[in-house]
Amino acid sequence: MTDSPLAAVPEFPRRLVYFGTPAMAVAPLEALVHNGFEVALVVTGADKRRGRGGQLTPSPVKAAALALDLTVSDRVEDCLTVGADLGVVVAFGRLIRRPVLELLPMINIHFSLLPRWRGAAPVERALLAGDTMTGTCLMQLEVGLDTGPIYDQRVIPIRERATAPELRAELVDLGVQQLLDSLSRGLRNPLPQEGEAVYASKFEVAEFEIDWRLPAAYIDRLVRLGSAWTTFRGKRLRVHAARPAEGSSERTPGSLEGVEVTCGDGRGVALDMVQPEGKAPMEALAWLRGARPEAGELLGN
Repeated sequence: MTDSPLAAVPEFPRRLVYFGTPAMAVAPLEALVHNGFEVALVVTGADKRRGRGGQLTPSPVKAAALALDLTVSDRVEDCLTVGADLGVVVAFGRLIRRPVLELLPMINIHFSLLPRWRGAAPVERALLAGDTMTGTCLMQLEVGLDTGPIYDQRVIPIRERATAPELRAELVDLGVQQLLDSLSRGLRNPLPQEGEAVYASKFEVAEFEIDWRLPAAYIDRLVRLGSAWTTFRGKRLRVHAARPAEGSSERTPGSLEGVEVTCGDGRGVALDMVQPEGKAPMEALAWLRGARPEAGELLGN
């Protein structure tokens, strides 16, 4: 028995179901509503318990949808009950199974130049890899992970020393305009992806630990992702901001000279903002005055 074909994407859809969960998926939803598209339903992640009080908190997309007086669900199958023409998917965070895709066609904004960086963390993986270009793809959603044909691709440079939040914001703006343009001119003739597929797996906490034996340029990019950490005297030290340091050194990787830390290639990074375990973020100079590292003490394991 063979699978049924996926539902065909209409050229000019008007009645939509929107799928999204995090903050980066709010702007496309608002743009669709403000530009006259009928959003019959918003499907998003279920409310989660957050904070010390454990109160149930809606996803950013749910909060935005309620503010827009839209109907919201956390059940994917509910998209089949509202007579929609098309599903629009932006950072939904959950797989949509084939039986649904056979009944409701869907398109997806993906924040990379496919097939490079398919998967959950395309923005962060592109930045960490040192890519000089990235972009957005508007693609037809298929059962495979980010494998669908592409209706529109837009390219931007990755600015020198851009942080992940900054790059993400640029890509969201680009994707919003791409979505509106594509829906307005019609969804025609998507092209298959070409080139080598590279996967952008979700980050584990351990991947954000700084290995000072690595080159300074890599460590600088890791810090710009926003969650980098190291250790000092057996306790975790978050590194919120740093910058490349001038000059070179033959000191052991992880050595401190003021706020400058030696990396594996002899170059260094200068710490700007850090956060000792159990404390608030602070300027690196203030942390040094309190910590008073002794000669020969290293950051990291």
